[in-house]
Amino acid sequence: MKRNTFGVILFIALFAAMVPSALNKWANDASPIRSVDPVDATIKSGQGKGQNIQYLLVLENGSTVLVYDDLPHLIGSRVGIERVTRDYGFVFYRFAN
Repeated sequence: MKRNTFGVILFIALFAAMVPSALNKWANDASPIRSVDPVDATIKSGQGKGQNIQYLLVLENGSTVLVYDDLPHLIGSRVGIERVTRDYGFVFYRFAN
């Protein structure tokens, strides 16, 4: 009986951790993009290898953002990114294609 209790608690904990992530994805899929604005930025650092390299970028107004990309970019270079706003107000940045 005690062995099953640990398994049940582990299952509930994993399920509880996955639900908010799924809800966020469903909200993003259901909310269309309202606007896409070009922004210039400078790459300050990058971490990771292969796919999903996380870059720290400094925007033209001095603020910083984290952007993921699967392509390598040179540290210190100027790049064009996009500021994407969804209908419900969520804003994220991505590299311009």
